[in-house]
Amino acid sequence: MEIYEEIIRLKNEGRQCALATIVQCFGSSPQREGAKMLVRDDGTTLGTLGGGCIEAEVKQASMMAIKSGTPQTFPFQLNEKHGGLVCGGKILVYIEPVVPEPCLVILGAGHVGKALSTVARFSGFHVTVTDDREEYANRKNIPHAHDVIAEEFGTVFERLSVGRNTYIVIATRGHNHDLEALKAALGTEACYIGLLGSRRKKALLFRTLRDNGFAEEAVNRVITPVGLSIGSVTPEEIAISITAQIIQQRRMNAAPGLSRSSCSRLVKEDGTSEAAPPPER
Repeated sequence: MEIYEEIIRLKNEGRQCALATIVQCFGSSPQREGAKMLVRDDGTTLGTLGGGCIEAEVKQASMMAIKSGTPQTFPFQLNEKHGGLVCGGKILVYIEPVVPEPCLVILGAGHVGKALSTVARFSGFHVTVTDDREEYANRKNIPHAHDVIAEEFGTVFERLSVGRNTYIVIATRGHNHDLEALKAALGTEACYIGLLGSRRKKALLFRTLRDNGFAEEAVNRVITPVGLSIGSVTPEEIAISITAQIIQQRRMNAAPGLSRSSCSRLVKEDGTSEAAPPPER
């Protein structure tokens, strides 16, 4: 129960983890089926799979699974003097990432912001929409967002918890509001900051940000014009293009094939094993 309570605690804090479980054992092994180890997003662990090279490699694989959001099956043959494991058995470990749903914060409750809140929620995001106008930032106007906040753009992030699993889209009604929102967004750890607007707006705002002391590295965090180039015109089409770009951003850093060390082998259904193929290049 301790592991599952820790998973709940981490999810409530918006943190990520991965649960590694031994699902098959053949022959002698330090742990049996059902043994579990939780790997937190900071690399710390809870529980054990038997120590040695198993846990070192499972920890590495778990961090990759957390990054990609994709479950992994990891086989071991314990027949080498590596990490003190000379059991001679074979095990199969299933690694399941536990990743909180991604968060999208939309600054601006106009036509695009409203459409984006609907498309993004349908796509699995926890959606927050904010606007400084109460007649726009309300549940009647934005029915599909999880949270709707009436707040000044420059101070809204004082009320929101924004981590590396948060995406921000700025779609306010004017240049000055965009600048206010950008300054606030750049003060967060958000992994994506998109700005709705033209290339001309981009040049003006970026120059103003630099004049206000923002470093080039910070300015370059802003993606604008936002959205994939699909010829979108209507607010709904623009919302689809933005959501598609955010999904692309989420998936583009998916972990490659797991590295295989000297104690890793493919385990067949009959319990025999064979050397793992080299990783794809």
